Amino acid sequence: MLSQATERSYSVRDLANINSVWASLIIEECFRLGLTYFCIAPGSRSSPLAIAAASHPLATCIACFDERSLAFHAIGYARGSRRPAIVITTSGTAVSNLLPAVVEASQDFMPLLLLTADRPPELQDVGANQSVNQVNHFGSFVRYFFSLPVPSDHIPARMVLTTLDSAVHWATSAPRGPVHLNCPFREPLDGRPEKWMLSCLNGLDFWMASVEPFTKYIQVQHYHSNTDAACRMEEISKSIQASDRGLLLLGAIHSEDDIWAVLLLAKHLCWPVVADILSGLRLRRLSSVENILFLDHLDHALVSNSFKNWMQVDAVIQIGSKITSKRVSQMLENSPPRLYIMVDEHPCRHDPSHMMTHRIQSSIVGFVDVLLRGHFLYKSSTWSDYLQALNNMVARELSFQIDAEHSLTEPQVARVISKTLSPAKALFVGNSMVIRDMDMYGQSRTNFTDKVTSTLLNSRLQYQLIQIAGNRGASGIDGLLSTAVGFALGSNKQVVCLIGDVSFLHDTNGLAILSQRTSRKPMTIIAINNHGGAIFSLLPIAKNADPQVLDKYFYTSHNVSIRELCLAHGVKHVLVHAKKEFQDALNKSNYERMDCVIEVQSDIEANAVTHSSLRSFASQAANGALRILMKIPAPGTVSLSPQFLVCEILRVEFSMYRSGFTSTDPDCDCATSYREGFLLHLYLEDNIVGLGEIAPLEIHEENLQDVEEQLRFLIHEMKGAKINYMLPTLHGSYSSWIRSELGIMPSSIFPSVRCGLEMAILNAIAGKQDSNLSSILSCHTNRDVVSEKSQGVKICALLNPHGTPEEVAQVASMLVQEGFTAIKLKVARQADPIQDALIIQEVRKKVGYKIQLRADANRKWTYEEAIRFSSSVKNCDLQYIEEPVQDEHDIVKFCEESGLSVALDETIDNCRHDPLKMLANHVHPGIVAVVLKPSVLGGFETSAMVARWAQHQEKMAVVSSTFESGVGLSAYILFSHYIDLHQAKLFKTRSHKVDPPIAHGLGTYQWLKDDVTTDPLKISHHPNSECVEANIADASRLLQNFQVNHKVMVRKSTDEEVRRYNLMVKLKGNQYSINAIEVGHETDNVLVFLHGFLGTCEEWIPIMKAISGTARCISIDLPGHGNSVGQSHATEEAAETPRLSIEIIADVLHNVLQQITSNKIILIGYSMGARISLYMTLKFTDKIKGATIISGSPGLKNASERKVRRAKDDNRAQILVTYGLPVFLDSWYEGELWKSLRSHPHFQKIVSSRLRHNDVHGLAKALSDLSIGRQPSLWEDLKHSETPLLLVVGESDAKFKAIARKMFDEFGRNREVWDGSGSPDSSCEIFEVPGSGHAAHLENPLAVARALRKFLTRVNKEFID
Repeated sequence: MLSQATERSYSVRDLANINSVWASLIIEECFRLGLTYFCIAPGSRSSPLAIAAASHPLATCIACFDERSLAFHAIGYARGSRRPAIVITTSGTAVSNLLPAVVEASQDFMPLLLLTADRPPELQDVGANQSVNQVNHFGSFVRYFFSLPVPSDHIPARMVLTTLDSAVHWATSAPRGPVHLNCPFREPLDGRPEKWMLSCLNGLDFWMASVEPFTKYIQVQHYHSNTDAACRMEEISKSIQASDRGLLLLGAIHSEDDIWAVLLLAKHLCWPVVADILSGLRLRRLSSVENILFLDHLDHALVSNSFKNWMQVDAVIQIGSKITSKRVSQMLENSPPRLYIMVDEHPCRHDPSHMMTHRIQSSIVGFVDVLLRGHFLYKSSTWSDYLQALNNMVARELSFQIDAEHSLTEPQVARVISKTLSPAKALFVGNSMVIRDMDMYGQSRTNFTDKVTSTLLNSRLQYQLIQIAGNRGASGIDGLLSTAVGFALGSNKQVVCLIGDVSFLHDTNGLAILSQRTSRKPMTIIAINNHGGAIFSLLPIAKNADPQVLDKYFYTSHNVSIRELCLAHGVKHVLVHAKKEFQDALNKSNYERMDCVIEVQSDIEANAVTHSSLRSFASQAANGALRILMKIPAPGTVSLSPQFLVCEILRVEFSMYRSGFTSTDPDCDCATSYREGFLLHLYLEDNIVGLGEIAPLEIHEENLQDVEEQLRFLIHEMKGAKINYMLPTLHGSYSSWIRSELGIMPSSIFPSVRCGLEMAILNAIAGKQDSNLSSILSCHTNRDVVSEKSQGVKICALLNPHGTPEEVAQVASMLVQEGFTAIKLKVARQADPIQDALIIQEVRKKVGYKIQLRADANRKWTYEEAIRFSSSVKNCDLQYIEEPVQDEHDIVKFCEESGLSVALDETIDNCRHDPLKMLANHVHPGIVAVVLKPSVLGGFETSAMVARWAQHQEKMAVVSSTFESGVGLSAYILFSHYIDLHQAKLFKTRSHKVDPPIAHGLGTYQWLKDDVTTDPLKISHHPNSECVEANIADASRLLQNFQVNHKVMVRKSTDEEVRRYNLMVKLKGNQYSINAIEVGHETDNVLVFLHGFLGTCEEWIPIMKAISGTARCISIDLPGHGNSVGQSHATEEAAETPRLSIEIIADVLHNVLQQITSNKIILIGYSMGARISLYMTLKFTDKIKGATIISGSPGLKNASERKVRRAKDDNRAQILVTYGLPVFLDSWYEGELWKSLRSHPHFQKIVSSRLRHNDVHGLAKALSDLSIGRQPSLWEDLKHSETPLLLVVGESDAKFKAIARKMFDEFGRNREVWDGSGSPDSSCEIFEVPGSGHAAHLENPLAVARALRKFLTRVNKEFID
């Protein structure tokens, strides 16, 4: 460094003239101050500065012919790097062109150094060319101005350095901002020699011999306490603590340290947080939001006048100066809080609504540090809980509306962009409409599983920084593209820039900077082209101005080709019109190493309609949430949590029923002549019972045994679970509840089981509120507020044609006489489609054209057969035909060729995991309806989403039963009524004429001989509606006053008792006390479960109860764990404690198994228990007929690897003994192996259960003695094994998936990979548990339970054979 500095000192002395000397000193000092990026505009007068910058070996320079774009580019660099860039311009209007950027930098406190060349004094005010008054040219918008003298060797050169040092200090100290050094030069402006005196360098020797700036500004922190300030902060803390309705408002935050400080503040305050898009927390990536309540959609909730009137804030802490949301600002302005604290580092006044009660000038970190130092206790309030529930409801409604729209909308652009962001990227967002869309519709994400960079608040809270920037100082639309390019360079990230078309056109010279690609990563620029200023369409002016005036003077409509502009600058351009095109273009830009402009075609009027619709639906959601929340008892009368507890589930029971069909051949797609299912009874306090029905159809890959297995699991897990008020909102609330409250994956529950579960809970909540299912789904306050027009649901008759066309027509005529106005006929049952067509023709002829006719082909026709049918029924006025073709990809083609309308049925049966994504392929207008079978779709939540999608697309949503009893049918009637109400409300919102009621497919009630109730439904012709209706009052009565028909009930099941006992084993002079638990009845099927290290026998109880219907299940505490005692000396000869080897444990457990049963058993082991199970399976073939190895290994083959592992486990055991179990657990579960488990909602509960071990020394001994490093390798033995094995591994457990594959390859007999379905015949199988990692049995227990039962069935079959 010194040699470099010395070398430069020589070059200073050797410079040709004094202009070059001063210019070189300025550039060198900039570098020493950390300023290395120079933005150079061409010009003659600035030649000395430009040459000096370009010649500096460590400087980075960029040039642009447009000074305005160049200055905004410098601002972008400062935003990304938090360091000033230097702008060099020539004299005259070149300086004036910097003004817009100077204003932006000043307003938003961005540091910027302006070096403007100027004419010497003798050329001022004399009409010299390119000469204007540049003194104080930017007025108050700069923090510091100094006009240097003309370079002279009579002036000490160090004056130049001290002046520059002072300017940069002003630029980088609060309030940061632009500084302006005016630099006049006389000729020569090039490098022509001109003598100058070296004496002007006097005093610079020490500077030239170092690499430090000449003047170093040092801010000394005052560590002594300021008594007055401390007292004031204590008063503020007390005021904060006294607030019941506090709000934490986050403006722009620029550093990661500040973001962490804000998270810490939010965690301790327990206040709702409103995070602006520029805060870095609006599009947050948090692994946990425990105790932090983000209100991402407060802006849209405030569209509701009811909510606006209810939302009374008494205290606000605002971090950062500005927020984007106007509605939030207006809400506070209309009802000013008593306490309004504004915190920012600068001293400027930012209080446009004049509400501020306390203005604190401080860094964010400093403020949080002082505030939290007081150790005040902050508590969550009921008001905060209300807001969380309301925000969630609005969020889900907005998500649905945005995702359900098949066309590409501007809000959807914001949503898609937010989903693609990662820590490797940064976002620059333009002004006007795009920043508002990103603020309102951007999507945050929690519980991510990517690699994290840091943790702070606690060992579980992890955050990924998504850097976001925008020009919100003056909020202009100029220079945005140039700023974004500078931001990409300064942040050193791949930047996505979202910008409007007018903003893009306003700064097309930014493309010239973009095309230079100076030392930065590629950018993706998304330009929303609605051919004008769309924001004006959302302002009051749009309603009052003449359309031509609005178009010309406000929208400034244009037809400029963005593509041609990009082509002119050599920048890649992609034009997109549709959702998929946009997503594909974004994905492609992620891996292409080049800049890309993605132009999104939009329309001003369509955009205005979209935003208006979203506001309307958000308002309805907020109103619905308020109606629910207002039912909650006043604070103090019930213990409330963020989930708004109604009560606990006391217990759950289920009973099996069996009822015959009225016809021996109903063609109902059932394999038997009777219908079997289960009734679920969910008991709450106050004698409230919620009824649900689970009636699986085996054609949908469910059977009674599968279903009963899950019910046994659920009645155990649901006992004591909390039901909350928001479950009836359906927008993902059930899935969230299942995951968070029950700790299981929603997708692991069978559709029919989930349907019955949702039905029971909804009916329980309805009973609790003295209401009915339809009312609570519609968010009405009581059962009387349902419909002004109808208290019934129109029913469509179901007709299975048997006989001649005339005979079928006669049956249809009889149905019409009964009052049916809609009939669905089953087709594709005849040998020839033309025969089906003849039946349709004859029925239509018989019943006339006032009766709605539907057909259902159940995917039984080929495309050619369906076309033949359609050609014969074109004049029969079919309302629609369900599933006419076998291949769903032919549906649209069928619609277009046949001209018939189609309804989706089987096509949507498997859409429950991501309904909207699948449905996006079926927006064709020829598809006019969806048929909703809740028991197949997985309940009311998914069915409601599909119904709402259909209604959103102006298609019919028809609810259909699948031969349920009166309980299920009553729930479907109420659900159908809710769907009809929602349709009417949607039409009203859209100002559409309300269609006649839809006839729902609930006619299967006629097909069962006996009902499960002695007082069945009365479905009949209604005189007022003149059609067959199901009365909702009658359906409500059946569910609330249920009278069981014991004739059809087969048996009743309750939560099975767990039996506990201890077994004593004496082995080689030592005595072992083994704790065991047991579930199930006496049977030859005996399953024995072994846990892993740190586990206990208790963790197997849910899975054991699930399988207990077919097996006797026993779980054992391994020695050193739980209540099992490892070793006690039975004799004096055994006084010296031997190692607790896997051989000894195997012998002990074999002795236990002999005491438990004389039969052969199946072992199930996890991790350490899996290794023991495998060892025993290979050794005790006379006792073990099969084994399931979950995340287990046969050991290490290499001796050196075993040695290393022994040492590692011995060290771990020592840490466990030395530091105790709590500290050990923290360290243990930080490992990569537990990454998936850490994201489990019950992770803390699982960890807490590991603290119940009584003997830490015994646990440490088990860790050391049973180390895989001490275990003999079983790989060779595995080759000769004939005992059936099931190898279970988590889907994301890469390490043990590889081990399982190797075991599979080594196993001695025929093998196959099993996907969990069917009945495999091989002796060794691999089953990957979806959605889980290493602890698969804890993360997805239902999938593991099902795999175990199927394995048991196969082992028994093989054992018998």
